[in-house]
Amino acid sequence: MFIETVRKCVPSRNCWKRSYSWCATVSNLILTFPSRASCSGLDARGFLFGPSLAQRFGIGFVPVRKKGKLPGPTLSASYSLEYGQASVELQSDVVQANQKVVIVDDLLATGGTLSAACELLKKVGADILECLVVIEIKALNGIKKLNSVPVHSLVEY
Repeated sequence: MFIETVRKCVPSRNCWKRSYSWCATVSNLILTFPSRASCSGLDARGFLFGPSLAQRFGIGFVPVRKKGKLPGPTLSASYSLEYGQASVELQSDVVQANQKVVIVDDLLATGGTLSAACELLKKVGADILECLVVIEIKALNGIKKLNSVPVHSLVEY
């Protein structure tokens, strides 16, 4: 059963032979992904996981990118880094009010990027179901910045 799930995670049936770890990671994310939700991925490594999940479920993918990378009208949110400030953007017309969204990224460390993505999606009226991350670094307490948004991580350090 698990191998069949892994094989279905990407279009190429041979993928699992070449990158079993990648497919297993996506499959584990699939097992936790709520049904009937859009998928939002964070620039740039969230773009590796998000489209794979969106394709598997036949749902839309909503990119949250670094400032200045998206076309058309955008909304922006800033967050603090150890060494300064950074911003992410979301196209203002890609999410409808009350649309259910799951945010996907590779890492939850200090929580700045995920928190900014949540802020942007809430600005456009999205209903954020949860954040899915591959790795969470517990000692940095990034989950506190996400307030009441549930977080599911595959690996915790």
